[in-house]
Amino acid sequence: MLIRSLTRGRTKSVIDELLNKHRRPYSTGAVRRLEGKVALITGGASGIGKATAQEFIEQGARVMIADKDSLLGAQVARELGSSAQFVECDVGVEAQIEEAIKGAVDEHGKLDVMYNNAGIVGALVPPGVTELDLDEFDKVMRINVRGTIAGIKHAARVMIPRGSGSILCTSSISGLMGGLGTHPYTISKFTIPGIVKAVATELCQNGVRLNCISPGPIATPLVVTQIANYYPGATYQQLVEIVNGLGKLKGTKCETIDIAKAALYLASDEAKYITGHNLVVDGGFTCFKTLDFPSPDQIV
Repeated sequence: MLIRSLTRGRTKSVIDELLNKHRRPYSTGAVRRLEGKVALITGGASGIGKATAQEFIEQGARVMIADKDSLLGAQVARELGSSAQFVECDVGVEAQIEEAIKGAVDEHGKLDVMYNNAGIVGALVPPGVTELDLDEFDKVMRINVRGTIAGIKHAARVMIPRGSGSILCTSSISGLMGGLGTHPYTISKFTIPGIVKAVATELCQNGVRLNCISPGPIATPLVVTQIANYYPGATYQQLVEIVNGLGKLKGTKCETIDIAKAALYLASDEAKYITGHNLVVDGGFTCFKTLDFPSPDQIV
């Protein structure tokens, strides 16, 4: 009986030791989830980018806000405090992305997180393919696709030698279903998950993770400004309510903080084994389509 008790006690001690050895600090309490990390966010002066910058800083990161709007970008950096810096950057120009990343590394000695968030919608009309302006198409693709590729390319150059890093990209539910946006925007956003799948196969061999996020309908300044063209007499709040009304999950709405928290998860060590993934944050929007059968009383 004594030997059996001692054996049970020793077994329990071994199990407890193994559990403690592999337990990770996933608590969001005292431990900040991006403590000591350095991040660069394109399109960081407003909307999803700004919300993510704030969330990253609150979780211990130092953030470089990259945006082509120099006035707004500098203002946001001041608002967010000493952990934020601004660099003017047009993602349509590869050299400016390279310089922004170089600046982050020169300032902080490393780059842990690269968030390719900048994007444009392009012209809303005419929507038909027969009237498609290919110059406008090229403009959207240059920002949304080429800009994303350039961000991945130059972030990878500084992350691969360190054997770690997290690269994020903003896609959209318009990249999962047709008919939710203009042709140039939809095509550009369908491309992002493909980029992630293709490049993640290479980067995972170097310890660098690559993922994207596909937000559902969300009332960012970019979206509200665009739909204002359809509703010229509507107030800003009315436009926000229109966008929020597009969601399918009742009792709540998609906000920039929801995307920021998704980005925080993918950027953090909690997602250490997640790469090549498209995290859809759409409240079920793209998971179903109902069949609109006529009611029985409509059939004679």
